Amino acid sequence: MKNFQIIKALSSSSAIANTAKDASSMFIAGGTNLVDLMKKNVVAPDKLVDINGLDLKKIEFLKGKVSIGALAKNSQVAEDASIKEKHPLLALALAAGASQQIRHMATVGGNMLQKTRCSYFYNTDMPCNKRAPKSGCGAIGGSNRMATIFGASESCIAVHPSDMCVALAALDATVLVEGPKGKRQIKFTDFHRLPGNTPEKDNTLLDKELITSVEIPDNNFTKNVHYLKVRDRSSYAFALVSVAVALDIQNNTIVNACLAMGGVAHKPWRLTESEEFLKGKTISETTFRQATDLAMKGAKSYGDNDFKLTLAPNAIVEALTIASSK
Repeated sequence: MKNFQIIKALSSSSAIANTAKDASSMFIAGGTNLVDLMKKNVVAPDKLVDINGLDLKKIEFLKGKVSIGALAKNSQVAEDASIKEKHPLLALALAAGASQQIRHMATVGGNMLQKTRCSYFYNTDMPCNKRAPKSGCGAIGGSNRMATIFGASESCIAVHPSDMCVALAALDATVLVEGPKGKRQIKFTDFHRLPGNTPEKDNTLLDKELITSVEIPDNNFTKNVHYLKVRDRSSYAFALVSVAVALDIQNNTIVNACLAMGGVAHKPWRLTESEEFLKGKTISETTFRQATDLAMKGAKSYGDNDFKLTLAPNAIVEALTIASSK
C-alpha cells in the first residue's frame, strides 16, 4: 500500500472541498471495502477524507418517510426497533449481509458504494475493464461462477454484491447527495448503473459528490416480506442469488408487490414486470410461477454460472411463497 494523507472533515462542505482539491482523493468512513481495495492496490488514493465526524448517523421517522443517515452503521439500522416494525425487509437484508463484526463498522453509504467481488477485479495481474478500462473482461470465457445473468455487456459480467441495496431498490428508496454543484436526489433504482461500455462507473454520482442520507417512503409492507439469500455457506458469503419480496395482501389477494434480486446483475435488479403481474392476483403457486417466468425473460449465463438459470426462478418462487405465508 502506498503512502497517503488522511484529513478529518468536520462538515459536509469541508469534506467535499477537500476531495475536490485532489483528483485522487476519496472519502472514507467504515473502510470495510476501501481498505481491502487499497491493500490489493486496486485503488491507490493520495488522500483520504475521513467523514466519520459528520452528523449523518441519525435514523429519523418523518412525515411520510424514514430518513437514514449515510454514516449510520449497518448493525444500527438492522437492529433499530422502528425499522424492524415499519421496514422489516430492510432489516432482514442487512442482517443477511457480511459478518456481525463488519456490520458494526460498515455504513449505509459505504454499503451502497462497495465494489464487485469479481476475482478479476481484485487481481491486478488479470484483465478487468472495471479496474483498467479497455483491458478486457477476464470473466468472459474465464472463471465466472458468480457472474451476472441480466443486464451484462461485452465489457463486464460482474455483479453488485450488496444485500441492503436489493431491499432499498425494492422499497423505492431515494438517495440524497451533496457535491460541489449543490444538493440533489436520485431514485435508488437509478443510482447504480449497468456496465454498458463504461463498467468502471458503478453509479450515477457526479465527481466528488457525497451521499448524505437515504429516504424510504412509508408503505404497507410490514408483514408479508422476505429476504432470501442463497449462498455457498450460511455465514459471511456473498449471494449466488438473492430475492427481496414485499407484498401487501388483503383477503388472499395481492394488492401491491415490490420485488428485487441480487447476485444477478451489475446493480440491484428490480422485477417491475412481475410486480405489475402480481397486483390483483390471488395467492397461488401457479401465480408465483407465472410471475417468475416474466422475471426471467432475457436471462443469459456464461458457463460456470449456468446453474443460476435454474436457481434464480426457484428462489423467486420460494421467496414469494414464504412472504405470502406470514
